[in-house]
Amino acid sequence: MITVSGVSLQFGSRKLFEDVNLKFTKGNCYGVIGANGAGKSTFMKILSGEIEPNKGEVIIPKNERLSVLEQNQEKYNDCTAIRTVLLGHKRLVEIMDEQERYYAKGDLTDEEGEKLAYLTQEFTDLNGWEAESEAQSLLNSLDIPAELHYELMENIDSKIKVKILLAQALFSNPDNLILDEPTNNLDIKTIRWLENFILNFENTVIIVSHNRHFLNKVCTNICDIDYGKINMFVGNYDFWYETSQLMLRQAKDQNKKLEQRAKELQEFIARFSANASKSRQATSRKKELERITLEDLKPSSRKYPYIDFKFDTRIGNDILSVNNLTKEGLFSNVSFTVHKDEKIALLSDNSSVIKAICDILAGEDHDYTGSVVWGKTIVPSYLPQDNNKYFENYSGNLVQWIGQFSKETEASFLRGWLGRMLFSGEEAEKPAKVLSGGEKVRCMLARMMLMGGNFLIMDEPINHLDLESITALNTGMKKFEGNIIFSTHDEEIMSTVANRIIRINSTKEYDKNISYEDYIDEMEGK
Repeated sequence: MITVSGVSLQFGSRKLFEDVNLKFTKGNCYGVIGANGAGKSTFMKILSGEIEPNKGEVIIPKNERLSVLEQNQEKYNDCTAIRTVLLGHKRLVEIMDEQERYYAKGDLTDEEGEKLAYLTQEFTDLNGWEAESEAQSLLNSLDIPAELHYELMENIDSKIKVKILLAQALFSNPDNLILDEPTNNLDIKTIRWLENFILNFENTVIIVSHNRHFLNKVCTNICDIDYGKINMFVGNYDFWYETSQLMLRQAKDQNKKLEQRAKELQEFIARFSANASKSRQATSRKKELERITLEDLKPSSRKYPYIDFKFDTRIGNDILSVNNLTKEGLFSNVSFTVHKDEKIALLSDNSSVIKAICDILAGEDHDYTGSVVWGKTIVPSYLPQDNNKYFENYSGNLVQWIGQFSKETEASFLRGWLGRMLFSGEEAEKPAKVLSGGEKVRCMLARMMLMGGNFLIMDEPINHLDLESITALNTGMKKFEGNIIFSTHDEEIMSTVANRIIRINSTKEYDKNISYEDYIDEMEGK
């Protein structure tokens, strides 16, 4: 259990947290959410003791162990994989190292013998005799080959290092587990394994993640950071989102009613306060008006872009036919036909395969054999994973940049589109080439919407986006009435958008009209 009591943190004039009081209890999994810059990772560092708050305290019972997912992949380069996992329980490793020093010394004094006996008892109490086999079991569960268990971390691929550090955090059943973005760079199989681990974990888990599917799967509570406060809600991310939107609408409706009543009272007072026969009523109305207080409704600091893909060109029967598509060194003889209403998720073990296919379909790569035949009514629109070429050499501001892709060139019209994507006021005048990764993707989405394509091609569209933008994009993709071919690591988008799965590696390996969830079940059943 972790208790947060009166915690406040301020950097200069900026208040990040103010008088936060929370209790994280055994058997629950807490998802920590908030807008970019709200302080999610900082709060996790306060919980772990890495950062001291200006006021208040974090209380963890002395007999409870806290485990934190390490973010620095290079920290254990001089350790073997197995030792790195064991270091998830630092006291246990300290005992093991001290025991080794005594064993290496040979003849021991009576005092040293007593010390070794004490260490051995503590080692036994901590289940030390089973520690190495438990660490090996964790690594095996994460599909890390046995030949790497005693390999130095510096010689291990970064994708495997991520799993080893995850095993370290989970090792030896910690009482409290803090995971900051635990699904980053994990494959689907490992994410599913982690979901099951957390669902069966009996102690306290606190998580920061942009993976909504993961949060929905494992969280029992959501901790929402907004305006320096942290409010805790029961339920997963989707339940929190729907509840928060409902509460906001209800509060706004209530304020509108109060505003209308106040207006009516003010009009009555103005009309009849000088009328002797109505003065008593006017005085009564004035007292009622004084009692009316509008709710102090702060709009959330979160901002959701408005993503809605529309098209004018009606979709005919012929959409897309790909025949014997071959790209030297990547894939060969890939064929498929796209039909109406299909939203196709592309899967591959090699991201270069996905990129090449998307580039070819979008007409940006002509170095291939085979054919790509579009229907006469189809207007494709492309969101590439690497969008730098659209920005790096452009010297104008955002209004000018978006104007390149619009038939309507009126500045107010273009600013309206930028406003949809959260570039309002002076933000719309910033140079296009200085944008952050997330800002570039939002601009590319605005470009897509302006172009009005009825067939969307998207290669990892969520890269660099925050949780709010990902949610808005997910909604836009679900509502879109045309076709989509896309790839993404976001399981929620995969689960709620795709109705056909195509897997391509050196050739096409799988192609079926099936939901992503059913596809995963099918793969796990093999």
